[in-house]
Amino acid sequence: MLPLAGRSLFGGLPQPSAGGTPAPQDSAGRKLGYAIVGLGRISMDQFMPGVKAASQRSKITALVSGHPDKAQRVAAQYGVPRNAIYNYENYEQIAHNPNVDAVYIALPNGMHAEYTIRAAQAGKHVLSEKPMATSVAECEQMIAACRKADRKLMIAYRCRLEPTNLRAIQLIRDGYVGKLQIIDTGFGFTIAPGEWRLNKKMAGGGPMVDVGIYSLQACRYLSGEEPAEISANWSVIDRDGRFTEVEENLNWTMRFPSGVLATCYTSYGANCGNTYRATGSKGWVELGPAFSYDSIRMKSEGQESVAIAQPATDRYPDQFSREADHFAECVLGNHDPVTPGEEGLRDEKLIQAIYQSCREGRPMKV
Repeated sequence: MLPLAGRSLFGGLPQPSAGGTPAPQDSAGRKLGYAIVGLGRISMDQFMPGVKAASQRSKITALVSGHPDKAQRVAAQYGVPRNAIYNYENYEQIAHNPNVDAVYIALPNGMHAEYTIRAAQAGKHVLSEKPMATSVAECEQMIAACRKADRKLMIAYRCRLEPTNLRAIQLIRDGYVGKLQIIDTGFGFTIAPGEWRLNKKMAGGGPMVDVGIYSLQACRYLSGEEPAEISANWSVIDRDGRFTEVEENLNWTMRFPSGVLATCYTSYGANCGNTYRATGSKGWVELGPAFSYDSIRMKSEGQESVAIAQPATDRYPDQFSREADHFAECVLGNHDPVTPGEEGLRDEKLIQAIYQSCREGRPMKV
């Protein structure tokens, strides 16, 4: 069972603070210093602005980039000193920077394992973007390296800290929809040519590992269970050169031990949704959009026979400041994150089972 399967949404782990209030164990008033590893869209457009605009527990103290000019521009914007700008060759020098407590890894998926391991060996905690890595072996190596160095490892599943998703989980746990029966979810978009995500070595797969993983996560945290069986299919329809290495479309079904059934779909060839609907014996909960950076909305109808339309609670960049601050509280207060490396490992094992089902044309027991 997942940690969310009980009454507590966090399975006994400390809850992330809604407004950045420190947990009682935290070092009073101290902020966690992050080295940003990779200056791409997710770091420059989302995570770093989130930390700067709304974080109570985090700050940007170093940059790691292969582009010196870009790094110097970003450093000036965030008040990072020039001697705290590193490249991929001298990355280990962060070990000697006392202002760096942790790294945020925003590199292509195929580089997550290497830079997590190198950070742990340099004595730094690691917050890595999802997917955790491109193989089960890499995930295990990341966990082992952080454990050996006594450093914390968190995978950036921001929806596991997002209030509307947490409200949906609580409604299901409280029996608002009766016994959960069916989950239907999808997330996809039309990808542009030339994206690194179309390179299998860099990405590890196609839309499944990029946005399909949100649907996979949702089924697990809504049901509170691990799937027992998976069946999947993939296809390439647009023969325009984009999909020579990764799938264009993929759909899969999952059966959970309780009998809950899930239908999931993802695509790089179509805007096929950003939603989930969990239907029970006495009602339903629906989020749409479900996985966006902001403006997540919920509708539901359950045992009270009253429809609930919850307005969007998050505004950009709240999700990223919340994510950064949760990890900061875990490091400073010495407790475990909601989404440790083991959570990323579980997803990677399921993703590999999904791909195996596609290749072999048969259901997989998991």
